[in-house]
Amino acid sequence: MLPRSNPPRVALALLACLLAAGCFLLPGKFASELTLRNDGTFAFAYRGDVHVLALSKMAQDEMGEDAKFEPVPCYDDNTGDERPCSADEISVQRSDWATQQEAARAKRREDAEMMRKMLGGIDPADPRAAEELAERMRKQAGWRSVTYVGDGKFVVDFAIAGRLDHDFSFPTVEKMPVATPFVAVFRRADGSVRVDAPAFAANTGGGPMAGMASGLADKEAGGGVPKLDGTFAVITDGEILANNTDDGPQAGAAGLKRLSWKVTPRTVSAPTALIKLER
Repeated sequence: MLPRSNPPRVALALLACLLAAGCFLLPGKFASELTLRNDGTFAFAYRGDVHVLALSKMAQDEMGEDAKFEPVPCYDDNTGDERPCSADEISVQRSDWATQQEAARAKRREDAEMMRKMLGGIDPADPRAAEELAERMRKQAGWRSVTYVGDGKFVVDFAIAGRLDHDFSFPTVEKMPVATPFVAVFRRADGSVRVDAPAFAANTGGGPMAGMASGLADKEAGGGVPKLDGTFAVITDGEILANNTDDGPQAGAAGLKRLSWKVTPRTVSAPTALIKLER
C-alpha cells in the first residue's frame, strides 16, 4: 500500500494562485481617502495594513523542510484487517516517499525563486527581508511610516498630493513588479477621471480576493488570507457621473461631495466612480 498523501493544503494553493496573479500585496484593516479637485489637483491617503504574502507565515510554511518518513498501515487483502507491513512493503513506501519529497523540494525551489522576483530580488527566507523591504518603501515619496509587525504584515501611513496630469496607482514599491492596485486613478482625454479600487473587494468584480470568501477562513481563524476591514472615500468638487456606493454622493464641507464605501469580507463589487473635472 502506498503512503497516504497529506490533506489538500488549500491555503498554500491559494497563495500560489495569488502570487501568479500579481496579488502579492493585499490590504487588511485600513482607512483610505482620495480627494479630486476641479483645478486638477489630488490628494491620496492610506493608513493601515499592507500584507506581503511572500513574507507571511503561510509562505514560510510552503518553504518548510521535508517531513519525516512514517510508514502507513498495511491491510489484509481478504479480511481488510490491519496487519504488520513486510520489509519489502516498507521499502516501497520509503522509495515512493523519497520521490515525492524530491518533487516537493523542486517545487519549493521554484516557488522561492518566484517569491524572490516578486520582492524585487529580496530573499524571503532572509531574516532581514522584511526590514529591507520596509526601508525600500520609506525611501519612496509618500510612505511616511512603515512598520513591520510580523507574518507578512506592514502597518503603513501613506499620503501624497499633486496635480493629476498622469495616472496614479497605489501601492507601488521600487524594484517590485506591478501588483494588483488597491486604488487606481485614470485620467481620460475628455477630462473625466475613473477611480477603481480592485483590491477592496472579496468576491467578484475583478478583485484579487475573487473566489476566496467561500470556504476559506480569515487570517485570525488560520486561513492565511488577510481579512478585509476598511473604509474608502472619494471627495470631490467635480461632477460625479457614476459610482457604485450604496448611498450615492453625500454633501461635505466647502461644497465638496463625498462617496463612501465600507469594505468587508462580504464586499462583492470593488469601489468605482467616474468624475468629470473642469481641468
